[in-house]
Amino acid sequence: MSYVTHADLGGRKDLGPIQIETDEPLFHSRWEARALALTLAMGATGSWTIDQSRAAREQQPGYLGMSYYEIWIGGLERLMADRGLVSEADLSAGHAVDPAKPVARVLSAEAVPAVLARGGPTERPATSPARFAVDDRVRTATMPVPKGHTRLPRYAQGKTGTITHCHGVHVFADANATTAGEAPEWLYTVRFDGTELFGDEADPKTSVSVDAWDSYLSPA
Repeated sequence: MSYVTHADLGGRKDLGPIQIETDEPLFHSRWEARALALTLAMGATGSWTIDQSRAAREQQPGYLGMSYYEIWIGGLERLMADRGLVSEADLSAGHAVDPAKPVARVLSAEAVPAVLARGGPTERPATSPARFAVDDRVRTATMPVPKGHTRLPRYAQGKTGTITHCHGVHVFADANATTAGEAPEWLYTVRFDGTELFGDEADPKTSVSVDAWDSYLSPA
């Protein structure tokens, strides 16, 4: 199945204003808490990577009309269906109908606090020196039609900015969202002037910082 993202919305016009919710609750309904718990529990089985889960969410056809946790559940359904962990009969019934398939790991309730506290570190040992240093000028790649998940947003593609931080070597999300493995790369923060990203309409005093892996960048 070809990859189509519906989530790269930064810098797009005509989507309406952002509605800021005063005193926004952690969850708007009880099912949202269950959606979070299900997503974390299934992620802990090791059946997919966090970047594969992001790729599944951003490919939801109804993305623009879905709430945050509707997107999470849609992505979870896709991940489980792709791996045979849920059947059409299960999804149609809204509960388990067919026997559960085995998974590599099961997250117990008592282990949740420690697992969440540990998180998922992505830094890996460096096997080569960094190609860029702080204050270097760089230009980002262009991906008119991304072939898969990427953390380089469309509005920051083909733009020139300045390295402000070097974070070491980290799992490359674009590769980790596929079956290619972690393929770790040097990770930097690049600061762009607002006018570079959004043209003369942008406030000249604004800037935007984007975390960018080495393969996104070339010397400017």
